[in-house]
Amino acid sequence: MSARFIKAVIGLKIAFYISHLKRVIATKLLYMETRYFYLLRLILAWTDLALVNVCLFLAYHLSNKNGVSVDVHSYRHTAIICNLIWIICTGIFKLYNEDTIHKQESIYRGTWKSLALHIALFIAYLFFSNSIDFPKSYFISFYSFLILSFLLSRFTGTAMQALLNKNSGIRKSVAILDMNQGGSKLAKYLEQQSSLNFLGFLEDEFSVSERGELVVASAAKQLTAAVNSGVEEVYVSVDTNRMSDMADLIKEGEKQCIRLKFVPDMAELETSFRFDKMGDFTVLCARSEPLEAIENRFKKRLFDIIVSLGVVVFILSWLYPIMAIIIKLQSPGPVLFKQLRSGRDNKPFWCYKFRSMRMNNESDSRQASANDDRVTPIGKFMRRTSLDEFPQFLNVLFGYMSVIGPRPHMLSHTEQYRKIIDKYMVRHFLKPGISGLAQVNGYRGETTETVLMEKRVENDIWYMGNWSLMLDVRIVFLTIVNVFRGDGAY
Repeated sequence: MSARFIKAVIGLKIAFYISHLKRVIATKLLYMETRYFYLLRLILAWTDLALVNVCLFLAYHLSNKNGVSVDVHSYRHTAIICNLIWIICTGIFKLYNEDTIHKQESIYRGTWKSLALHIALFIAYLFFSNSIDFPKSYFISFYSFLILSFLLSRFTGTAMQALLNKNSGIRKSVAILDMNQGGSKLAKYLEQQSSLNFLGFLEDEFSVSERGELVVASAAKQLTAAVNSGVEEVYVSVDTNRMSDMADLIKEGEKQCIRLKFVPDMAELETSFRFDKMGDFTVLCARSEPLEAIENRFKKRLFDIIVSLGVVVFILSWLYPIMAIIIKLQSPGPVLFKQLRSGRDNKPFWCYKFRSMRMNNESDSRQASANDDRVTPIGKFMRRTSLDEFPQFLNVLFGYMSVIGPRPHMLSHTEQYRKIIDKYMVRHFLKPGISGLAQVNGYRGETTETVLMEKRVENDIWYMGNWSLMLDVRIVFLTIVNVFRGDGAY
């Protein structure tokens, strides 16, 4: 077995290892969950919950003193509801998340968003529980106390955090060993992290022999100097073509008892990797896809079933016969228009819509356009209000589509655009949707220019890499808003 082959294998293993570290650093380690910040999260969460209950107690006694009778049973019931709503609101806005707790502006933003949603949900609860006669003075007093308490709490917390941050002893000391041009960018990021005490760059770059191997003596000198300076962790900014040289550095770091964090510069690859384990094998996936996780697929499928079943039972059940009569009266032909379209993994499926055009031979090749002479009078109304899309909830119920996802295209258009648009087929990793991020951002209907399809693909790929259930809910609401605005297709 040749030395070149052995070096290549070692380099590949180290590349997988570094890629894993890069992913972890990007999500958690750069925020450094030290004991101080972990304790801060716990204190903030329990203090906020205590403030909610203290303000409720004060409002209860103030209301009774002012002649507004609030019995103990109502007070206890209100306390339970308010606590539950507060937990839900802070969970939605991730107020006590690792990412939020490290940025003061994120804490403030999350607090006021949670408080505003708390007020809205509590009012909704009072309305739907027929408790509209709830004492107004109790309601006003509670939220007045709560707003003032949160203002005082956040200002106090900001002052204490600023005071503690001056003490570098509670922050982890880190430095950078710069092996490429990405070190300066990394340094700017580390300087902004209040949980880290960034000490700067290690003095000298690595020496490299003629064979391109790392000189261990140079590494030992720099890491020894770092340990003597109180550095606890060293971030190594390294080009991907130098990954195979990292084995010696890893050994030297372990000898010096200093943690090394590798940040490979993979910008030239123009993609974000996901690190997986498959048995004893390390798998580096070319894209980050939240919907590859079984729990996320379960959530999305459950959401699809609930929404589509509700639409089919409560809307399509009476809408279908009405639309069938009108469509039949205006033009001969079937009520439903079905067409083979590109589905998940580019597998074709029959997509159903209310027929909005007269029968023609161009439906599989020609896009609908403004003032299209094929569209019937009721078809214009359906396309403008998106009523023609409602039968697609059957596709969702059967599992061929999702409520939210990339819009399915005709097979001929898929073949056309896959040849001229880079990454076009990536959007087919997902189930197609009735609506999607591209549609609510204005990229829907006829695509007369290639750049419009490129924007649609760009939105679809972003959605795939950043999926969350709350994002789906947000797109659903934006879709409904667009429908009422009449922002439909031609």
